[in-house]
Amino acid sequence: MFHILLPAVETVTEDRQILGNIQDSVEKTSGLFSDALGYLQKGLPLLIIALIILVVGVLISKLIAKIVGKAVSKSNVNGAAKSFLVSLIKIILYIAVVIMALSVLNVPMSSIITILGAAGLAISLALQSCLSNLSGGFIILFTKPFTTGDIIEVDGSVGTVKEIGIFYTKIATFDGKTVLLPNGKVTDAKIVNYTETPLRRVDLSFDISYGSDFEQAQSAVLEVINEEKQILGDPAPIVRMSSHNNSSVSIDVLVWVKNEDFLTVKYDMTEKVKAAFEQNGIEIPFDQLDIHVKDKI
Repeated sequence: MFHILLPAVETVTEDRQILGNIQDSVEKTSGLFSDALGYLQKGLPLLIIALIILVVGVLISKLIAKIVGKAVSKSNVNGAAKSFLVSLIKIILYIAVVIMALSVLNVPMSSIITILGAAGLAISLALQSCLSNLSGGFIILFTKPFTTGDIIEVDGSVGTVKEIGIFYTKIATFDGKTVLLPNGKVTDAKIVNYTETPLRRVDLSFDISYGSDFEQAQSAVLEVINEEKQILGDPAPIVRMSSHNNSSVSIDVLVWVKNEDFLTVKYDMTEKVKAAFEQNGIEIPFDQLDIHVKDKI
């Protein structure tokens, strides 16, 4: 009889163990839910406060950026620099708002600083050339070597500045091309600004033959200068002999004009001086080869 009831006792014991395991699992799950609910109840107010800080902070940041934009608009900063400054200020304010919200949620500031530092290092390594152009934009913004509308020469490109962007400076060349110059390269290059001063000197050089009268040629050039109303009297024009060449004498002509009259005067003087030389019988030399044949006796 004893041997017959033993398997039944073992089965009951196993069932009790299974029920016990199930009960333990239920209690653990219930405990997890209770802990999560308790944490949510404790953290919900902080989460709400963090969301409020985000919303209010974004609104205040936009308001501050708008005020700064109006203040910058009244200054002498050009349009590209205005948008650049406003965007930069807005980004800085947004980052500050996010840090404030995270600090309310009890996120350690050391962790935030570490993450921001690692992210900044990774971005700086990946975007090294872009950061160079960005810093170049800052340099152009504050040093003001040129502004929109100036005629400049940079890295062999000559044209009118159309836009000073965050990363690139856009110029329109006189032959109808648009050139985008990286700001980092602009700040490292030699910059020639042709319109920063109101006046500009036109430098011309004319050659006459040794057989021509220099004083007559000089008088002819001065007469052309006197007829040109766009040429300024102060500083006074200069017409002087500059060099003795192999087959000619060079005459330098230096006259001052307003910036906007530079090309017109340059072309007019070149054309009118040639016509004056022809009228006065002044020979303009050109390359030629003279062959002398001697008769043998």
